[in-house]
Amino acid sequence: MNTTFWWPRQLLIGWINLALTAPLIYLFIGLPLVMREHGWSATQIGLMQMTGLPALGKFLLATPIDRWQVGRNNYRNWGMLLGVGYIATLLLLGLHDLAETPFALLFVLAMAVSLFGTWVDLPINALAIRMLPQTQRMQAGAIRSTATSLAAIIGGGLMLILHSRTGWAAPLYVLSLGVLSAVLLLPLLRTPTTLACPVPEERDAFISRPSMGQWLAWFTQPGHRTWTVLLILYFPLIGTVWVFLKPLMLDQGFSPERIAQIVGVGGGVVAAFSSLAGSYVSRKWGVRVALPLFAAGNLLTLGTLAASTLLCWGPDAMAVAALLVALMMGASGGLVFGLMMYHVRPGLSALDYGIQSSLFVAGRTLLPILAGVLLDHTGYSGLFGCLLAALGLMLAYLLGCSLRAPRKPASQTPSPTQSVE
Repeated sequence: MNTTFWWPRQLLIGWINLALTAPLIYLFIGLPLVMREHGWSATQIGLMQMTGLPALGKFLLATPIDRWQVGRNNYRNWGMLLGVGYIATLLLLGLHDLAETPFALLFVLAMAVSLFGTWVDLPINALAIRMLPQTQRMQAGAIRSTATSLAAIIGGGLMLILHSRTGWAAPLYVLSLGVLSAVLLLPLLRTPTTLACPVPEERDAFISRPSMGQWLAWFTQPGHRTWTVLLILYFPLIGTVWVFLKPLMLDQGFSPERIAQIVGVGGGVVAAFSSLAGSYVSRKWGVRVALPLFAAGNLLTLGTLAASTLLCWGPDAMAVAALLVALMMGASGGLVFGLMMYHVRPGLSALDYGIQSSLFVAGRTLLPILAGVLLDHTGYSGLFGCLLAALGLMLAYLLGCSLRAPRKPASQTPSPTQSVE
């Protein structure tokens, strides 16, 4: 089918992902800067990342979505219901100012936002998997990563500027309006019965229903053990750098608004374009080349940021290093999001996407906590040293896997099973 046929669907799914992701970006990436302004320690900032714990149980949250059908358009209807809960928790969080709310209550409210933001992601992306053929899934991953990068402009840039000028509540209210737009647009998405998966396969899968055995069976699929390691470490390592980038620049004398402009807006634009470019590289050269290539880029980028910080190269060099981090975030994110769409079983799109998301979030949540403790005890030199070592080991691991893997024709659909086993 003509590729242009899919672009309206791809862009609509991209906008919905953007609107649903922006509040989480603000929660996990934007608020660390606000917390630092209010005197919070790096350990406290790292602990607030634990509000992302609901994402560790995404495979559990996915089970009722695949088990209990809500009307003929199950995934769409689940998305609308969860979107309403998402809006309600954002509005509730907006009523409790950071400077006046006890840490425990703020933590609970932020976790409620995280729960609904995490949960609503499952039916939306399961719907995308059901709607799109395999030839469109790598592009869908790139658009998802691009949407995340643009959401970073909103959640990690514009909302910080809005916060600095209007205070705590306004950004959360604006973000809730974005979620409302996604909920209102969801009825335009319908699951076609003949495009992505054969109907008999879907029916057979639904008869079996999600269970513990099916959760565990995902890990027995060829290549999934290696893919599990990559989900936990590949993107979350460079993502940990991103979490502490704004506090680092604040400690180096940058003003909060300047940080929002450079990292939030400028970094978001760079990451958006690099997501699309990374998708092109993956499709042109294959995942077997792209995975270690982007890992090498991550390593060199962190080395540049470490040198600009520890050798005092000045604010211009640090700004360039920050944009390089954004560049590799976009490329690596687009690759990982695209590959996740290939590792789902017919009829269990939400469950299998949830399993992978849980593994991904496990790394994204736990690594910043460890990094925050490390930063408080060893300073930036210790943090950079450990992250550089971890990225170096990841690159060596991928190169070793690539050397052991049999070569595949370039025309084959890319997947981590083909590229690193």
